[in-house]
Amino acid sequence: MNRRLTIWAAISAVVVLAVVTAISFNRPATERNAPAPPRLEPFDIKDARTHPTVIALDSLGAGEQLKQQLNEHPRVREIRHNQRGDRSHYFENEIVVRFRTTPADRDIQQMEAAIAGRLVKRLDHVFVFRSRERTYEEMRRYFRTIPAVDYCEPNYIYMQNDLSWPTEGPNDSFYARYQWNLPAIYTEAGWTLSRGRQTVPVAVIDSGVDVTHPDLVRRLGPGYNVLADNRSPDDENGHGTHVAGIIASQPNNGEGVAGMTWFNPIMAVKVLNADGYGTSIDVAKGIRWAVDRGAKVINLSLGNYQPSSVLEEAIRYAYAHDVVLVAASGNDSTSQPSFPAAYPEVISVGAVDPDLSYALYSNYGDYVDVVAPGTNIASTFTGHRYAALSGTSMAAPHVTALAALIRSINPRLTNDEVRRMIIQSADDLGERGKDPHYGYGLINVYRALELAKQ
Repeated sequence: MNRRLTIWAAISAVVVLAVVTAISFNRPATERNAPAPPRLEPFDIKDARTHPTVIALDSLGAGEQLKQQLNEHPRVREIRHNQRGDRSHYFENEIVVRFRTTPADRDIQQMEAAIAGRLVKRLDHVFVFRSRERTYEEMRRYFRTIPAVDYCEPNYIYMQNDLSWPTEGPNDSFYARYQWNLPAIYTEAGWTLSRGRQTVPVAVIDSGVDVTHPDLVRRLGPGYNVLADNRSPDDENGHGTHVAGIIASQPNNGEGVAGMTWFNPIMAVKVLNADGYGTSIDVAKGIRWAVDRGAKVINLSLGNYQPSSVLEEAIRYAYAHDVVLVAASGNDSTSQPSFPAAYPEVISVGAVDPDLSYALYSNYGDYVDVVAPGTNIASTFTGHRYAALSGTSMAAPHVTALAALIRSINPRLTNDEVRRMIIQSADDLGERGKDPHYGYGLINVYRALELAKQ
C-alpha cells in the first residue's frame, strides 16, 4: 500500500470542536414531518476488491503508526493531558511569537542571532521562528524578556480525524446502495426547500482537494495552498478530498456519490501535508485567507487537545466576520476538550453509526453540540477514486453543508442564527435534552431548512 495513503488514512488523532454555551432548545410549535428515510446498507469492504475506483484503507493501524512516528521524531515533543493517554504534539525547535507592534528588520535579525535560527513564517503580528540549536523552552525564556512580545506558544501539530473503510457513488452510481447518511438526516426532503446557491461559498480547511476529480471539478472556487504559498491546493493525502465530497460532490450527474449541496462552491485551503498533519500557524493562516475572500461557512475536520492563542485569534476573526464555523469533536472516545472544537464560536460535531447510535470512537462532553453520520461515509478520494471513511471528520462536513443550505435559502441569517437553527431542529437522541454524547441530537436537514425559510 502506498505509504502516503497508509499514513493518511490513519489519523485517528484529534479533531476538535466548539464549546457552545447556553442556547435555548425549543421546538417550533408546529412542524411538518418529512418522509421517513429508507434504510440503506453501509458500504461493504469486500466490494472494494472488485471495483476499479474503490479503495480500502486501514486507518486504525495507520493512525497509530503516525502517532508513533511523531513520538519518535527527534524534533517533535508531546504533551500528555491525562492518564488515559490523550496527547498533543509540537515542534521542539520552533516557537510562535505574537508582537504588540511589528518589529523592525534589524530587531528580527538580532532575535535570529540570539536563538541561532531564523524567521520561517508570519501572519500579521504573529511570527514563527525555528532554531538550529535552541529548544522551545530556551527560546521562550529569551522572547519573554522582550517587552514588545504579547505571548509565546509552541507550534502545535494538528491532525485529521478519520478512520477508514472502502467505497465509492439521485442517479449517482453509488447513492442508492451505499449513501445511508443523506436519507438518515432527511437530505432528500430538504432538497425540496433548498439545494444551495453559488453565492454561498464553503471553505474546507484541510489537506486540499483533488482539483481534477470528475465529481468535484465543477464545484471548486478559488483555493489556496498555505504550505507552498500558492493557489494550487492539490490534495496529496485524500482527507480533504473526502471531506469536500461530502459537502459538494455533484449530485445527479450519473457517477460516483452525491454531496449535500448542488451549487455552493468549495474553497479548498491546504494546511495539512501529505502525511495528514499541519501546524497551528498554518491552520490560522488558512482560516484568515478564507474569511478575507468571502467564505460564508468554514469546515475544520482537524484538531489538537492543546489550546492555541494564534488559532483562537483566527477563530474569533472569522466569527466576527459572520462566518459559520464547524469542527469535529475528535476520534479518541474521550471527554478531553479538543481545539478548535472547544472554542465557543464553533459548532462541535460528534458522530453516529448507521443505526443512529453513538459512534464509540467519537469524543464526547459538554462541548459537543450536535451529531451527524460519521461511520462508513462514501465520498470522493484522490486519483479520481472513492472511499468510505469513518470519523468525526466525516460527521462535521454534514453540518457544514447544512449551514450552507441554510444560508442559501435565507442569506440574511447571522452565524449565530444559523447555529441556533441547526441545534433547535435536531432530532433528540440519547438522554432527553442535551447530553454529552449526542449534544442536542442528530441534525435534520428538512426541519432546519423549514425554520430558515420561515
